[in-house]
Amino acid sequence: MSSLDIKQDSEVQLRPYPVGPHRAQEIDLLTLLDVLWEAKKQIVAIAAAFALLGLLVSFVLPQKWTSEAIITPAEQTQWRSLQQTLMELQVLDIEVPVTPVDVFGQFIKNFSSQSLQEEYFRNSPYVKSHYPDLDTDSLEFQRAIVRLTEKLKMVDNASPKSAVEAPFTSWTLSFSASTPEDAKEVLDGYIDYVAAKVVNETTDNIRNTLALKTRFEQEKLNLDRVRLTNQRDIKIQRLNYSLEVANAAGIKKPVYSNGQVVNDDPDFSITLGADGIQEKLRIEKSLKDIADLNADLRNREYHVEQLQKLNVKDIAFSPFKYQLSPSLPMKKDGQGKAIITVLMGLVGGIIACGIVLLRNAMLARNLPPVPPEMVLESA
Repeated sequence: MSSLDIKQDSEVQLRPYPVGPHRAQEIDLLTLLDVLWEAKKQIVAIAAAFALLGLLVSFVLPQKWTSEAIITPAEQTQWRSLQQTLMELQVLDIEVPVTPVDVFGQFIKNFSSQSLQEEYFRNSPYVKSHYPDLDTDSLEFQRAIVRLTEKLKMVDNASPKSAVEAPFTSWTLSFSASTPEDAKEVLDGYIDYVAAKVVNETTDNIRNTLALKTRFEQEKLNLDRVRLTNQRDIKIQRLNYSLEVANAAGIKKPVYSNGQVVNDDPDFSITLGADGIQEKLRIEKSLKDIADLNADLRNREYHVEQLQKLNVKDIAFSPFKYQLSPSLPMKKDGQGKAIITVLMGLVGGIIACGIVLLRNAMLARNLPPVPPEMVLESA
């Protein structure tokens, strides 16, 4: 038998047993779409149920409104009264290091103070109206205060990621509440509270500086008066000794009046003569106040009097300037009801499609295997 005959016989023997096409691992998209189309009512019903659930959730979710304010350091026009006081102090040689930048930095530091925030909320009308039944010493009240302080935010607008650098310093202050009116009221009230604190601290600093300067000048003046009084007493004592020496020497008139030459005593001068020394001694003793013949002492006494008369009253000035005053929010934070409803509907549709396809796959898995004859016929 030739090799050609063997090959033909083997081909004839294999033909009754053809290999079926491997379609078990393939995905027929048209079949899946047909399955989904057959279950369209169920898919639409589930998607509608999810959309309705999303709408209900959007009404149940707590409302959040945020009020914002933008502030910058104070300008010169807002510091007129304070500058007037500082000028009066400078005239009296008192330098108080108060600048708009320093005061603005003090305001920012106080605004972020946790203790000041809690102090404000403990006495604020907002807390009293929203938590009327809570005891101020209870743990629940303290937790409520802490939650409110966490809603106060402050952001430096000089962001390093910004492409354009602003030529001035500005901060954004904000507070979030359940209603727009509450958000604006709390933010406005806390800003005013911190600003009043900064103004009082600055005023107290000026008053303390004035008091210390006045005390220093008064004590220094008292010491100088004692020193000059001692000098006058010593001078009077020397004049008494000079008078005794002049009388002992028999010099009645000034020695320069009659052409006499006298070697004057370096400790007790007698050149004036007994009469001149007597008159000078009388004048020195007649002086009631040591400052009568001392212009420098009189000037310093006047300086101390002016310091004592100066009274730093409450100064009305602002530590910052509003670029945007606390706003009344026009739009609540987060997603709107329509977006939540649509997203929930999409999620429901995806879940419904997954359920339908999974159920179809489970049903197909439980079907009996297809006979080889049917596979051959379909091929």
